[in-house]
Amino acid sequence: MNFSNKNRQQLIDTVQKEEFDVLVIGGGITGAGIAFDATTRGMKIALVEMQDFAAGTSSRSTKLVHGGLRYLKQFHVKQVAEVGKERAIVYENGPHVTTPEWMLLPFHKGGTFGKFMTSIGLRMYDFLAGVKKNERRYMLTPEQTLEKAPLVKKQDLKGGGIYVEYKTDDARLTMEVTKAAVEKGALALNYSKVEKLLYNEKGKVVGAIVHDQLSGESYEIRAKKVVNATGPWVDTIREQDNSKKGKVLKLTKGVHIVIDQSKFPLKQAVYFDTPDGRMVFAIPRDGKAYVGTTDTFYDTDPIHPKMTTEDRDYLLKAIHYMFPEVNITKDDVESNWAGVRPLIWEEGKDPSEISRKDEIWESDSGLLTIAGGKLTGYRKMAESIVDLLASKFKTEYGKLYSSCETRNIPISGGNVGGSAMFKQFVNEQVKVATSIGLSEKDSEHLASRYGSNVPILFDIIREGNEIAEKYNLPLTLYAKLQYALEHEMAATPVDFFNRRTGAILFDINTVKTYQENVLNYMKDYFNWNEDITNEYQKELENALNDAEFKN
Repeated sequence: MNFSNKNRQQLIDTVQKEEFDVLVIGGGITGAGIAFDATTRGMKIALVEMQDFAAGTSSRSTKLVHGGLRYLKQFHVKQVAEVGKERAIVYENGPHVTTPEWMLLPFHKGGTFGKFMTSIGLRMYDFLAGVKKNERRYMLTPEQTLEKAPLVKKQDLKGGGIYVEYKTDDARLTMEVTKAAVEKGALALNYSKVEKLLYNEKGKVVGAIVHDQLSGESYEIRAKKVVNATGPWVDTIREQDNSKKGKVLKLTKGVHIVIDQSKFPLKQAVYFDTPDGRMVFAIPRDGKAYVGTTDTFYDTDPIHPKMTTEDRDYLLKAIHYMFPEVNITKDDVESNWAGVRPLIWEEGKDPSEISRKDEIWESDSGLLTIAGGKLTGYRKMAESIVDLLASKFKTEYGKLYSSCETRNIPISGGNVGGSAMFKQFVNEQVKVATSIGLSEKDSEHLASRYGSNVPILFDIIREGNEIAEKYNLPLTLYAKLQYALEHEMAATPVDFFNRRTGAILFDINTVKTYQENVLNYMKDYFNWNEDITNEYQKELENALNDAEFKN
C-alpha cells in the first residue's frame, strides 16, 4: 500500500483494529527516529502527528547536521564527541539529504575567537568529532580568508579557520526517516491529533483518542507503551497525563532570512561573530543565501511562530556588521522562516546558554517523554528511548528485542552504496534521465534529492507528459508533486511547497507561478469540494505572506 493520503481511511481502519507495542506521538525527527529504530527491532509501531510530518521544529532549523562547535565554547566536550560521530552516521545513511559543506570561521581583532583559540578549538573539534582526514580543519591568512569570502569585513581581519559542517534539508530528512519506518512496517498518520490519553484500571497509559484533522472523526489507538515525542508540545501531552512537574520546557524562537545571490553573492558558508557576542550562520544554497539564527524566548503559539521586524532587523544588522560592502535592505529579503526550539528549562540561564541536551522522563502512568536534543542527535536519542522500551518489554512481557541496528541501515532513498558511491550513483541516474528527455541539470537535481527513490520519479515522468501538460505544470514539478502525493503522504499544497520541496523558502517565485496549477491538480486528485479547495488556497496564501513578510 502506498504511503498516501488516498489510503487514509484504510490506514485509520487498520490502526483501530490492532493493538500496537508502541504509540509514538509526534512526527518530527525525534518521533520518526523512534518509529524507525523500534520497527527495525520488530516492535509494532503506530505514529501520529497533529500537523504534517516535520511541520514543527523539524522543518524550521538552520538546516545543518552540525557537529556542535559552539559546545566547545561551553566546554561540553562529551557532547561534541557524541554529536560529531552521529553526524557522520546521518550522512552515511542518507547522502541524498545531507552534504558536507566547508564552513569559514573568520576571526577579527577583539572577536570571540582569536587565531590561537580558533586553531586549538577546531583541532580539538576534529579530534573529538572523529572528523575524516580529508575534512579536517585548516587555517587561513587574512589574504586567504578574503580569497574564500571576499565579502567578509576586512577591517581588523586576523585570518580564518575552515572546517566541515553538513548541510541538510531537515524536513526531507524527517520525511525519509518516516518513510524508512513505514517501509519496515510502521503505520504513520499526519493530521492526527491526540485529544486524550487512555488508561487502564491501574492508571497505566494504554493508548489515545485521536482526532483526524482532515475528516473530523475521532477514534482510538491502543498500545502497550506510549511515547511523547512532540517537541514544543511535550508539556501539553504531560498536562493531559497530569505529569507536568519538575523540569519543564522553555521555548526559544529562531528566525532565518533568505536573500537572492544577485543581492548577496555569497559563495562560501560563513559562521561569524555578531556585535552582541552571538554566532550566526550565512550559507549559500540553491542560488540564495540564508542567514540565521536569532535566539529569543518565546511564549506564544508554537504552531505559527513568525518573524518580527526586530528579528529581521537583527539579522540585517548582523549581515551589515560582517559583510559591510553588501548593502542589503529589508526589501531584499525574499523569504524567511521561524521555528521554536524546545529546551529544558533551568532557571537563571540565558537562551543562548541553555544546554540542548535531551532527557527522558517517565510518569507514574508509564508515559515516556523525550525532550530537548538536536536534529543531529535524532538517531542516538531514538536508540536511548527504544533501549528503554526494550528493557520494559523484557521485564513486563518477557518479550525480547534485538539491540539497535539503525547505525548501519540507510534511510529511505539512501540505498546508494554509501556516501563514497553517491556521486557515481547520481551520474548513472543522470544518464537514465537524459535518455527520457530530461535536461542534465534537472536529472542531477532529482537524483541528488531523491536518491535511490529517483527511479519512481522517472517512471512518473515517462507516463506523465499529457497530465503535466493538462495542468500546465513543468514535468519535474509534476513528478515531485505526484511522488509527494503517492509516496510521501502530502495532504495540502503547503505540505508540498514547503516540507516536500522547500520551494516556499528557497524558490518562492516557482510557488507564486504554479500555486493555482498545483491546487487544481490536488483538487482533482483528492476530489475536493469548493470549500476545501478554498480553505487550502487560503492556507497557501497565508504561508506565502508569512514567508515574504512585507513590513
